Amino acid sequence: MANTSEIKNGLCINFKNDVYSVVEFLHVKPGKGPAFVRTKLKSLTSGKVISETFPSSHKIDIVRVERRKYQYLYKDDAGFNFMETETYEQVSIDEKMIENAKLLKEGMMIEILFHAADEIPLTIDMPQYAIYEVTYTEPGLRGDTATNVTKPATIETGAEIRVPIFINEGDKVKVDTKTASYVERVK
Repeated sequence: MANTSEIKNGLCINFKNDVYSVVEFLHVKPGKGPAFVRTKLKSLTSGKVISETFPSSHKIDIVRVERRKYQYLYKDDAGFNFMETETYEQVSIDEKMIENAKLLKEGMMIEILFHAADEIPLTIDMPQYAIYEVTYTEPGLRGDTATNVTKPATIETGAEIRVPIFINEGDKVKVDTKTASYVERVK
């Protein structure tokens, strides 16, 4: 058991029978009354974000977690299959655990956060940006650039994103994997 002075961003704790990660925290010392720590916690099982306030001397249960690099292999009926690159150990993960799963492409390196004691996968972190080839999009019309006009485009994984009208089939684009949004064209 630790106390609230050890709270920092990214710390994983057991709270209300679930594993939460600290998204942000603020130590508050009001002029009157005891100090406290105001936090935003994200559930690693459901993804739900909650706000919680702890008294400064409150005991918290820190969960030991491990981050391991895995390579995405393929999807089947059991879920998405990943392989650890050093031991060649494979793990299958359900689609609901992966945010923006349609952006996974074969060979992509990701990080899986495991509960160290139980060896249970908690979350999957894709790289912040990835490069994809546009496989289908309607041609843009010349002169339609007065404002920030976008059009739908299908990328090589089958996901559909919005891109500027100057993007054509065969172009490579950089995509933010957290928001599934276009960032820039890659030469």
